[in-house]
This record gives sequence, structure tokens and C-alpha cells, in this order.
Amino acid sequence: MEIVIAEDNPRDREFLCQTLADYQLHIATNGEEALELLQQNQLIYLVSDLQMPRLNGVELAKHIWADCPQARIVFWSQYQDEIYVRALAKIIPAETVYGYVLKNNPSNILQRAIVAVFVDYQCWIDPKIRPVQARNQTNLQNISDAEYEVLIDIALGMTDNLIAQRRYLSKRGVQSRLKSIYQKLNIERDSTVKDIGEMLNPRSRAVAIALQRGLINSYELQQAEALFQQWLKKR
Repeated sequence: MEIVIAEDNPRDREFLCQTLADYQLHIATNGEEALELLQQNQLIYLVSDLQMPRLNGVELAKHIWADCPQARIVFWSQYQDEIYVRALAKIIPAETVYGYVLKNNPSNILQRAIVAVFVDYQCWIDPKIRPVQARNQTNLQNISDAEYEVLIDIALGMTDNLIAQRRYLSKRGVQSRLKSIYQKLNIERDSTVKDIGEMLNPRSRAVAIALQRGLINSYELQQAEALFQQWLKKR
């Protein structure tokens, strides 16, 4: 079996090569290299990190599955952030299987995941990821794409007026989305907020909870900041 490994960290790459030494491996140090290897050699098995330069793991998977829905991917990441579970849920074809393994697992767990996905054609999801998946599938807690945009905007420090301009909303529309975000993040039912009264800012509270849940992280905020700066220049 031929497997493409996409991993930019040398130490993690070495670990993968040692753990999967029984397979024929093709090594890529970023997402673009991995995509090229898969396409040129017509391969369908991939072990990929999520955070990589040039093309991250989610975008890499999106490209692969668009051309080859039967491709099998095992995501191997140190992150169990909801932001990645959310992004992957949008692009996984119904007819495929995949794996999600956290990097703090021993080598035998990774090997089991590889066999499950590539040989037995069964999904293998890290137990620590399952609660995040369940929350992402619950309407009462699942942040919509439109709400997520506003959540990112307040994390970047934008006012209601600026958000309205950027997202082509009325100010009331922005406030409606904020209210929904507060409800889904349980801010309005948060006893801490009630006890302190008006001393806690719900916007800041929303960002804090989103960071704790992994709905946003520093890497994605950097990407969002770059897009925000581009938008500002075009205003």
C-alpha cells in the first residue's frame, strides 16, 4: 500500500515514517506537495496534519475529495478544536470514510486508525473528538456560518457598525446574530454573568468561551486578520 504523508514538522514527520515503515511512503512537507504527489501518482491514501503552510489540511482534503471522493484520509493533529471538526464536516463526502487521530496518542493507536480507514474502510475518530462532533451536530449549540462570521469579527475587535458594513447587514441584523451567539454559548444563562450583573462584557465573554471551546484559535485568527486587512484596504 502506498501512502502520502503531509507533515511540515520534521520531528512529527520522522515519527510517522517510523510508525508506518511497513508501507510505501511518499513524503510531503506541505499541502501543495502532498496534492501534487497524490495527483501525479494517482494515490488515494493520505495521512495529513491540519496546520501546514501553503495549503492546510482542510483545504488539501477539499481539493482531493472534489476530484476523488473515494480517497481515504487520516487527519493526524495536535488540535481537537471545534473549528476543525466544523470545517471537516462540511467537506467530507457521504461515500467516503476518514480518520481523526490526535498526536498525543502512542504509535499503536495511529497504526490501528490506518488499518481501520485504509484496510477495513471504517471511520476511526479519536474518543476526545467525539464530544466535539456531537456538540457541532446539536442545533441548540451549533453556531451557523453567518453567526461564525460575526463571532470572528468581534474577536478581531470590530464594532457593530463595522461588522454591518463588512457583512452587508443592518445594525439590527448584527445584533440579532450576536444575540443568537450569546444564547448558543450559554452566555445569557451563565450564572457568573448574572451574579456580577453588568460588569462582564458579553462580547468579550463570547470570545473567551469560543477560545475555550476551540471555535476559534490563534492560527485561524491570524488568517482572519489578514483577510480583514485586505478588506480594509478595499473600502
